[in-house]
Amino acid sequence: MRIEFPEGFLWGTATAAHQVEGGNWNNDWWMWEHDPTSTAVEPSGDAVDHYHRYPEDIALLAELGFNTYRFSIEWSRIEPERGEFSQAELDHYRRMCGACRDNGIAPIVTFHHFTTPRWVTHEGGWEEPDTAGRFAGYVEKTTAALGDLMGWACTFNEPNVVATMGYLAGVFPPGRRDPQLRRAVNDIIIDAHHQAVAAVRAGPGDAPVGLTLAMTDWQAVDGGEERRDRIRRNYEDVYLEAARQDDFIGVQTYSRSRVGPDGVLDAEEGVELTQMGYEFWPDALEATIRRAWEVTDGLPIVVTENGIGTDDDTRRIAYITQALGGVRRCLDDGIDLRGYTCWSAMDNFEWAYGYRPTFGIISVDRETQVRTPKPSAHWLGGVAQANALDADTL
Repeated sequence: MRIEFPEGFLWGTATAAHQVEGGNWNNDWWMWEHDPTSTAVEPSGDAVDHYHRYPEDIALLAELGFNTYRFSIEWSRIEPERGEFSQAELDHYRRMCGACRDNGIAPIVTFHHFTTPRWVTHEGGWEEPDTAGRFAGYVEKTTAALGDLMGWACTFNEPNVVATMGYLAGVFPPGRRDPQLRRAVNDIIIDAHHQAVAAVRAGPGDAPVGLTLAMTDWQAVDGGEERRDRIRRNYEDVYLEAARQDDFIGVQTYSRSRVGPDGVLDAEEGVELTQMGYEFWPDALEATIRRAWEVTDGLPIVVTENGIGTDDDTRRIAYITQALGGVRRCLDDGIDLRGYTCWSAMDNFEWAYGYRPTFGIISVDRETQVRTPKPSAHWLGGVAQANALDADTL
């Protein structure tokens, strides 16, 4: 028996510019990595040199069987100083989109994946309301150059992580810890998102546009419902509600979080943990898809990230298999779910954790930059080519 997926279902993998390109020195994350007082364990350096090696990387993804590739473009390369746009960089990212098209892959382009140009941070960053318009100007300029080739467009990757980790938890740049400021940043990013959606819709091209959201299966424990709802409200719901007029919402899920009356609890004893310290909990994806569908009033959904950090590839296959079972159940219940994107295409720079966590379905020797697909790459590529999953693996 096989579990089949709808015709035209998107099957892909994903990367982020700063995590794979290398040499992105002109943004806030490069500054953060090189600040000895920050949470970063090591700098990104040359990463996996995807900036130069994207033609072979995209060809490899096509050979494996994927029909979509989600990647981000680097604002600090395209607009290295305020109002100064690099045609060479716009041409570079246009070639990336073209390479996808030439290989039968739909490019999902993300305009902001955690990194912000240094000049923007010097002018106040996401604490400054004018940053919304500056971001929209960059999106407008970039869409004019790439819009006719984009398959899908994501304004922001996990803006809730940018706001929460950077302005409440203090573990992402700029390292602030201020609940009121986090709420203000949420509002500014939502404004930026709405302006950017309008810029993408103005064309050229007709790519569906939305944002991607970090979502967790928040589970109340021992009377933690009120605390759970308050956490979820500020972390997810403000963005889900803001996305209701978009073309889709990107759901990005890795695990669950248990919440008691006093806050988020540690992992439950006896539950397997991943390299990131997350619980091995693939059922979280189904739960978050259903909640995104409910809160957005039935907005089409793309799973834009889902995966596991592990050095045991058999556990990666087991995790994704169980997650895809949940995807199929959501489809069976009438949820408009358009595709599944695995994080990540390659082992890469995992932000403050450096290169230790391995999320990739393709390993990379960072001394030689040789790419080696893992068994999970061939397995998931086979699922993509068949557009179906063996039921007996669930």
